[in-house]
Amino acid sequence: MRQDFDAIVIGAGQAGPSLAGRLTQAGWTVALVERKLFGGTCVNVGCTPTKAMVASAHAAHIARRGSDFGVVRKEPVVVDMKQVLARKNAIVMKSRTGVENWLRGMERCTVFTGAARFESPNEIRVGDQVLCAKNIFLNVGARPAVPDMPGVREVPFLTSTTILDLDELPKHLIVVGGSYVGLEFAQMYRRFGSEVTVVERKSRLVPNEDEDLSLGIQEILQSEGIQLRLDANCIRLENEGGEVAVGLDCLDGHPRVVGSRILLAVGRSPNTDDLGLTAAGVKTDMHGFVTVDDQLQTSVPGIWALGDCNGRGAFTHTSYNDFEIVADNLLDKASRRVSDRIPVSALYIDPPLAQVGLTETQVRQSGRAALIGTRPMTKIGRAVEKGETQGFMKVLVDAESKKILGAAILGTGGDEAIHCILSTMYAGAPYTTLSHAVHIHPTVSELIPTMLQSIKPLDTPAK
Repeated sequence: MRQDFDAIVIGAGQAGPSLAGRLTQAGWTVALVERKLFGGTCVNVGCTPTKAMVASAHAAHIARRGSDFGVVRKEPVVVDMKQVLARKNAIVMKSRTGVENWLRGMERCTVFTGAARFESPNEIRVGDQVLCAKNIFLNVGARPAVPDMPGVREVPFLTSTTILDLDELPKHLIVVGGSYVGLEFAQMYRRFGSEVTVVERKSRLVPNEDEDLSLGIQEILQSEGIQLRLDANCIRLENEGGEVAVGLDCLDGHPRVVGSRILLAVGRSPNTDDLGLTAAGVKTDMHGFVTVDDQLQTSVPGIWALGDCNGRGAFTHTSYNDFEIVADNLLDKASRRVSDRIPVSALYIDPPLAQVGLTETQVRQSGRAALIGTRPMTKIGRAVEKGETQGFMKVLVDAESKKILGAAILGTGGDEAIHCILSTMYAGAPYTTLSHAVHIHPTVSELIPTMLQSIKPLDTPAK
């Protein structure tokens, strides 16, 4: 059975439904195909469920710290994982059904459920249906990567998806991977009550970040009793009687860690392997990410790739911006580009790490003359009052143009406070626009102008 549409959107993640909405409002007929869960990664196995569980873990952490605030408790804090999951699932289901109901009620939009596969550059098969359109948009997302490491086929393990359905508390959770996903779960489960060990093959956590940020994160996690095994240069999974183990071959310490559960958090792979991209002539890179240009067009005219599957940003906010770029260019004859956006992200440990623009390492590598300002959270009144003084913030400024190059806040409220810096950067304004601003007291943001007022030259190594 063949049906013709103006556009086909594959995937109901962050970009897909919003794009369908814009196109149908413009009078286009749209087929939206979703193989499994409406809402994509963010709603079902990403931001929404994990941040709901982070909130539960934070509540447990604050309850244990009650005496620091003059709150006396007489019973030990116990976390009921079944209740944690019930709360998480209720939040997820509300979002998921909201997206699905919106799409199914959308005028000029027809929803198809099932796996989509190209038969030609203009034809998509979904079961016994063949959908045809001159414009096709891929929004198929990504999934947890499972590397071909020794023991991975013989030893049971969890991923960032399957752990979300674990309704019991592991006695000892071993997290393989010391970056964004792994560290969020590590701290979360430590606060739930598990013993936690993080295994990372590099010499420091979040190795792509500045070294001072990595060390700051390490101090936060170790202060909560999380064990770290760095320089794990030969990671392998092993069965250990009724338990599991991870072999390390680290430079220091015992070469094995024995625990009750293993979480693999070592990256993500795009959901492009079963799309039949070769039938359409769509090119991918060596990792399977769809190759796109600066306006998100693939190697085939009339086919675009948005969200995690294009390798141009693995965040919900970049996926949504992909939708805006494509929709504005198609419907409003704009010329928006991926390169127009400023990198911004957050690591949701507690306190969080928020970053925008260039890192200090990148600025140093560029060799440009720059200025730097820093301030510890111990000198931010709001942090002191909340009893959350871990971390620091820093900002980098171009010495000639006086524009902000980048910033990082590792500290309470940093994921919100960073946006005043981001907005200043988008405005193309000099740092003095922000350094002369008057912010509300008491907030974390109010000390950003103070930090900017004390910037000094950044020492760069001689070339």
